[in-house]
Amino acid sequence: MADIARRRGLTILVVSMNEYNLGFETLNDEISVGALPVSGEIPPWLSGTLVRNGPAKFEVGDRKLNHWFDGFSMLHSFSFSNGAVSYINKFLQSKAYQHAKKNNAIGYSEFATDPCRSFFKRALTGFAPKTTDNALVNVSRINDAFVALTETPAPIAFDKETLETVGCYDYEDTLKGETTTAHPHYDAERGETVNVVTSFGRKSYYNIYRLRKHSNTREVVASIPVSNPAYMHSFGMTKNYIVLAEYPFTLVPLHLLLFGKPFFENLVWKPERGTTFLLVHRDTGEVKKVVADSFFSFHHINAFETQDGIVVDLVGFPDASIVKALCLENMRTGDVPIPAGQMRRYTLGWDETKATYETIVDDAIELPRINYEKVSTKPYSVVYGAGAEPAHPNNFLNRLVKVNIKERRVAEWREENCYPGEPVFVSSPEAEREDEGVVLSVVLNAHTHRSFLLVLDAASFEEKGRAEVPHHIPFGFHGHYFS
Repeated sequence: MADIARRRGLTILVVSMNEYNLGFETLNDEISVGALPVSGEIPPWLSGTLVRNGPAKFEVGDRKLNHWFDGFSMLHSFSFSNGAVSYINKFLQSKAYQHAKKNNAIGYSEFATDPCRSFFKRALTGFAPKTTDNALVNVSRINDAFVALTETPAPIAFDKETLETVGCYDYEDTLKGETTTAHPHYDAERGETVNVVTSFGRKSYYNIYRLRKHSNTREVVASIPVSNPAYMHSFGMTKNYIVLAEYPFTLVPLHLLLFGKPFFENLVWKPERGTTFLLVHRDTGEVKKVVADSFFSFHHINAFETQDGIVVDLVGFPDASIVKALCLENMRTGDVPIPAGQMRRYTLGWDETKATYETIVDDAIELPRINYEKVSTKPYSVVYGAGAEPAHPNNFLNRLVKVNIKERRVAEWREENCYPGEPVFVSSPEAEREDEGVVLSVVLNAHTHRSFLLVLDAASFEEKGRAEVPHHIPFGFHGHYFS
């Protein structure tokens, strides 16, 4: 992609390193559109709302944020009615965002950005940055509240119809912690949400909890002591077990408190430790450990029990270099190739202490989604994700993939100059098959400088329709379809 600028009679050709850089440019406009232009056909049975979350502001004053995980959250909603699609987008009014907007300065410690540029200035002034509440990773529902989530345990409630921020969501308990996952699990049969909160201290703990339906009090299932807590973005769940994958990407809590550096700069890769799977019984809290060779993962896909043990599917990387590769400077210049994640299947034998794995398909995959309501905690057949062609510059995500697990076969959707986000599966009414429904993805068209909502038939993986947004939507992370 090239831009031509003319100054004093001279023609200057400015070549952008990557055409997808638009996905990392700030979007300031907040709009509401009653009916987006639609091409093709949007299934008339779609009658809910897709809410997406992700960063939309990447600088404050003269400061550029360091990491993709640091940008300030913006919510985007696509509501469906009789084949029509409406659209709203709004910044999430977190304390971190409000401080930045009011003071034109960063006031909270983000994942990889420190509000105070100088260690010596921090030491002289006694400046202690507050941990961010910038909930930019995911959205979910807690009882009757719709909430935005991040990796600090401070959900922010919003109005699903208007996307207006309601405020911090408060639990009615005393469970404390510094980090959590933005990927809670929900068990419809038990009527409970499950997540983990990690508390830092001289003794740190992984605190696994359940939140029963219609309750606002979290109940601790197990508190697992740990000296050097690992960075865990998500976890697995079966009918009877919580599965924590404790990667050797860890920190010393005391260093985090003493030196005041952002969270990312405290993490150290220690491959000699290997990766430990912690299997926590959901009723008794009993913990079993199964070790594996060192690897890293952001996203678990699914887990289920068999006669032989527990099967854990996830997107695996050989190490944690992917986290640094997602720094904004690297993403924009393309100087650091983005490591490709592959779908791995780990088998944790009931009587074994060592885990083994196989690679389901060789194709790169990330941001995986399944038919969660139908197959979560059960054997299943289909995974949807975003992927990258091996020959693509910087290995950036430029296609959607559907993995048939049983046949080890991959279908794809791809279009020139287009960069899709996470595919969200929506089951059709009275569906019987696992892949009976549609897949929704927000796609950036780098040629038109606009984004569109893509609707694919989940079975054939062919396009059914699309709805174009009048601006670009920066690359986001996760979303949820609320029926």
